[in-house]
Amino acid sequence: MATDEDNKKQVLKEYGPAEEFMKDEQNQKLISEIEKENTQLKEEIQKLEAELQATTRNSQINEDIPETKIKFTAVENPESDSQFSNTSYSCHMSSKVPYELQKGQALITFEKEEVAQNVIRVGHHHVQIQDVNMKVMASPVPLNSGVRFQVHVEVSKMKIHVTDIPDELPESQMRDKLELSFCKSRNGGGEVDCVEYDKQSRSAVVTFVESGVADKILKIKDYPLYINQNCQRVTVSPYTETYLKKFQVFSGVSKKTVLLTGLEDLQIIDEETVEDFINIHFQREKNGGGEVEVVKCSLGQPYIAYFEE
Repeated sequence: MATDEDNKKQVLKEYGPAEEFMKDEQNQKLISEIEKENTQLKEEIQKLEAELQATTRNSQINEDIPETKIKFTAVENPESDSQFSNTSYSCHMSSKVPYELQKGQALITFEKEEVAQNVIRVGHHHVQIQDVNMKVMASPVPLNSGVRFQVHVEVSKMKIHVTDIPDELPESQMRDKLELSFCKSRNGGGEVDCVEYDKQSRSAVVTFVESGVADKILKIKDYPLYINQNCQRVTVSPYTETYLKKFQVFSGVSKKTVLLTGLEDLQIIDEETVEDFINIHFQREKNGGGEVEVVKCSLGQPYIAYFEE
């Protein structure tokens, strides 16, 4: 028995370090594989982030808020000041939907839906363009998805936005200084309910207890802020909140616009001339057409047309 025990000890002594070496080698291999996977994952994340940024940029909607007539009404005996706390405005917005017109294609928009649908129903049309008789195919225009939503803007009568605040004091001290400055009645101020100060952006939102104080301060535009007996000027502006409602995604086909294909072999370079001939053909009732709003064709590079809801 003693001999067997000695043999076991001898085997462990001889092969123990080798086994540990094998384990170290396996661990190193495993770590290397994990590092490789991490690198691949980081590259994939960077790629997805770039795609997301590109998508965000392409989905931005640049629209001017439409002019709207606003009727103000007076309340002779208001129940409380809260009736005058905010001025609200809302409007409907929708994105323009792009459509890429390829070479040899044209878009024609009619004034009436029924005319466009009749042109599509006929299908093939023979259009005389100078001395060439072109056979074109009329079909619906498939559109990508677009969005529509409501924009709501509220202008507070109790709050003001303060910017250009000097970065000279810690947050708590600057918050106190702002409250003291905007409390001063000689500068048009009044009792302050609270101050929300952001040191990083050097801005603050000041809320007053009574309505009417914000309006008086906003007439000054640059308000005096006293710090260590020095007078600094800060900029005051209305406090607004903007938010979206009823966000909807829509898609479909245009009801008044028709896609014409089959102009690829046309040798005329002047697109405007082609558009005139197409317009003349489809203006005529005998050709199944009607009053045309606009025609756009592409004989060379693709052209982006935008559709509105």
